[in-house]
Amino acid sequence: MESAWLKWAKQLAALSQNGLTYAENPYDVDRYEKVREIAAEMMSAQSDLSTEKVLAILAREEGYATPKVDVRGVVFRDGRILLVKERIDGGWTLPGGWADPGQSPSECVVREILEESGYETQARRLLAVYDRSKHPHTPPSPFHIYKLFFLCEITGGSAQTSYETTAVDFFAEDNIPELSISRILPSQIARMFEHYRNPNLPADFD
Repeated sequence: MESAWLKWAKQLAALSQNGLTYAENPYDVDRYEKVREIAAEMMSAQSDLSTEKVLAILAREEGYATPKVDVRGVVFRDGRILLVKERIDGGWTLPGGWADPGQSPSECVVREILEESGYETQARRLLAVYDRSKHPHTPPSPFHIYKLFFLCEITGGSAQTSYETTAVDFFAEDNIPELSISRILPSQIARMFEHYRNPNLPADFD
């Protein structure tokens, strides 16, 4: 689903990051920095961000370039799915966010659910691992992202908003609100309901 130009720009950005990680010759460093600038110019040309803003985002990344990991909690109650309303864009999404170092993916998703919805949960099963670039999320991201979806069971707590969310609620499959498309897609929500109805489905990937 990702456009060719963005795929090329990401590859250039990763190439420059890897080169800057290992380069010792100042001439090589200069060349890899120029490659990063070209990647930033390509991304800026197809977005609302300036080249300087994109370059600043890319420059914060250090070490060997690897995909980022986004975890999402899939929680059902009485046949309805838990969604939280994002403060940033006003859209609804499955609770979740970036995985943190020092925690396993399941620990990360349990933490994110608690922080964003107020519910204590336990991760039960991995439902899907999606490559964000292969799905029509918007806007595009300058990074390669893997999205992990975990089925979780409520063990305690109650609905509470946070500095990231303005509402918490459960929704039936035929009454899904406007979604935060950068985080979750209608097709992905529909697929989570399929997993709910058929627990024997294998985990999705890509």
